[in-house]
Amino acid sequence: MTDNGSRTTDHGGPPGLGESYWIATTPGTSHPPLTEDTEADVTVIGAGIAGLSTAWELARSGRSVVLLEADRIAAGVTGYTTAKLSALHTLVYDRLRRTRGPDGARHYAQSQQGAVEHVVETARVLGIDCDLERGPAFTYVRDPESTGQLRAEADAAGAAGLPAAFVTETGLPFPVAGAVRVEDQAQFHPRKYLLALAEDFRSRGGVIHERTRATGLHEGTPCRVTTETGATVTSRDVVVATHYPVFDRALLFTRLSPRREVVVAAPIDAGRDPGGMYITQEEGKRSVRTAPYGDGQRLLIVTGETFKPGTADAGEKFAALTDWTHRHFPGTEVAYRWATQDNDATDTVPLIGPFHPGARHTYVATGFGGWGLSGGVAAGRLLAGLITGDPPPWAGLYDPRRLWSAVREAPAFLKHQAETGLHFVGDRLRSAHADSAADITPGTGAVVRVRGRRCAVYRDEDGTAHAVSARCTHLGCLVAFNATEKAWECPCHGSRFAPDGSVLQGPATEALEAREVE
Repeated sequence: MTDNGSRTTDHGGPPGLGESYWIATTPGTSHPPLTEDTEADVTVIGAGIAGLSTAWELARSGRSVVLLEADRIAAGVTGYTTAKLSALHTLVYDRLRRTRGPDGARHYAQSQQGAVEHVVETARVLGIDCDLERGPAFTYVRDPESTGQLRAEADAAGAAGLPAAFVTETGLPFPVAGAVRVEDQAQFHPRKYLLALAEDFRSRGGVIHERTRATGLHEGTPCRVTTETGATVTSRDVVVATHYPVFDRALLFTRLSPRREVVVAAPIDAGRDPGGMYITQEEGKRSVRTAPYGDGQRLLIVTGETFKPGTADAGEKFAALTDWTHRHFPGTEVAYRWATQDNDATDTVPLIGPFHPGARHTYVATGFGGWGLSGGVAAGRLLAGLITGDPPPWAGLYDPRRLWSAVREAPAFLKHQAETGLHFVGDRLRSAHADSAADITPGTGAVVRVRGRRCAVYRDEDGTAHAVSARCTHLGCLVAFNATEKAWECPCHGSRFAPDGSVLQGPATEALEAREVE
């Protein structure tokens, strides 16, 4: 780390698993934790793009806002994105046209393309230098039998109002059978944008507290948010924008499916830039784009190899994605690699709006399905509109209280519940992952049974064993170890913990309890 707080990556050695390019090329932040009770018009929990956008929109409207972040702003899921800012979300419009009707597809396009234009205009007005570039986005297939699906998607996206067309030529270094091409999309450096947005938020009177984990939400008039520091924020309205909701009263965990995927990034000559943003569902998913990277170069960013947290080790996924990158972009050398996490709503559309059917002053934003940049900006506009009394015309599409759509999409809902139940019950019926703590080699972790209790044991490189409870503090599922990322992961709802049990990622808010094994 440099003296000014920015993080750097060693390009000379083999790539390690670490910070994303976005975090490595921006300064760190240091906003004070909340240490005493305070009041505001609105409390926003979570300072990724959804939380920061919501807080900024509300501050622009004249509301006083307190923004709480468990770690550092724009350094969680948003800091590990691929940073595509697009309304083309793989294959969504034909499905929405069938399940939500033409108006549903049109509202989705309006909200997502509106988010793209909103970022472009905000960056212009505030003078934010965030490497923003306009260009086309593509969803492609290489299998000729899949082109019919893409033709239907192009037709549906065009009918919804996007500048979409079916094409057979792209800038990729390999042939495709077909692609949906949508013009006027964008890509940018999300951390540069959001750090500037945070400063403008503060200039409007907004308050940011980092290292302040929210642990309790008391709804009422007013609402109260309690934190692990012991301090409380009292406000009329509360927004929960923690990617995966950290409070379960709405039972949204039954409608969210977490998934993890890996990213590799490598410099290439500017002349090899494929000239757009690309994604396919083939080959375990592949997403390709580039970013500015010095004179005569671009940074190639490739994403894919999705898996459910707690069910796979990221090492094999990185190897597969790196091999794909080398085959299709020969001569590249990976300079950065990182992993990210997303939540899919079982009925396709994010959940943005009132937290639950009885909510009057609490709101939520979650389930962005891998498209959290445009979705997070749209969430900020939607939630600010609800709180100020001027919601956008497409607000109803995202309403979390839309139980009718969960019923309509019952197969996806039931599949998610079956998978969760399999882990919750099945993992308990399995024998422990190791016979004893003594069998765990340095640098690895496993679940062992100690005096009748399952313990999650990690042995560090020095040989010291670190033991914690193997039960996730969210709803009690058993965690599994991701050796590449050195994290305990819950396969039920995606909570992640460091080897010492501290929370890395919610919905869990409490650490795994320490255990003694040696």
